[in-house]
Amino acid sequence: MDDRRPVIGICAALERAQWGAWDRLAVLLGHEYIAAIQDAGGLALMVPPDPGLERNPDEVLELIDGLILAGGADIDPSMYGTEPHPKTKGTVPERDRTELAIARRAAERGIPVLGICRGMQLLNIARGGTLRQHVPDDVGHEEHRRHLGSFDGSEHDVRLEEGSLAARAAGEELHTTKSHHHQGVAEIGEGLRVTGVSVLDDLPEAIETDGPAFCLGVQWHPEADERSRVVGTLVRVARAYREMQTAQEARA
Repeated sequence: MDDRRPVIGICAALERAQWGAWDRLAVLLGHEYIAAIQDAGGLALMVPPDPGLERNPDEVLELIDGLILAGGADIDPSMYGTEPHPKTKGTVPERDRTELAIARRAAERGIPVLGICRGMQLLNIARGGTLRQHVPDDVGHEEHRRHLGSFDGSEHDVRLEEGSLAARAAGEELHTTKSHHHQGVAEIGEGLRVTGVSVLDDLPEAIETDGPAFCLGVQWHPEADERSRVVGTLVRVARAYREMQTAQEARA
């Protein structure tokens, strides 16, 4: 019996950071992401921006059993063919290019994928979709990001479609979420459908594919919610994916 933990690749940010005596460009993730993967029985593998992976994403996809596209900076609007809004700031195009290449190839291979916040938006762009660059312009309020840099008081409910992958991952159809975003999906990418909307304003908050592979995007932050089952569901599916791949290799 293979008792190794499923390996979960998680795409990391490229940001200027301070630690100890240093103030330098760093590859980083909030520890909540890593802890959520580990608590669910997975082994976290951080994937930094890498021009080599833009050309050959299989280099890293061969090493992992599941993929998380994490939250972070706004995605450069050039990635979906439009000009930047004044509120679109802090973009990191080298991160965008790496993650788009990985996300597209992971979908082709059938690797389980979970997109979180920015990661949901990136999943949509990877399939030809577009973004709302500043949600308050459309919905008339700031309730999706009440306190910049904090999840305190960030909860709101999302309605999830009965029987959807999103509802199965969350374990319920009315799901309380922790939210921190000012952008969202606009035109939905090819092969995706909206299966969750905010009770505040019907903003799309979950997207998924109809195929057999696990491909789910959520606009909220399950890694910041100790009650959430969403990251655990991805780890469980990744374990099953690895077992299937191992069985197929044994038969070959």
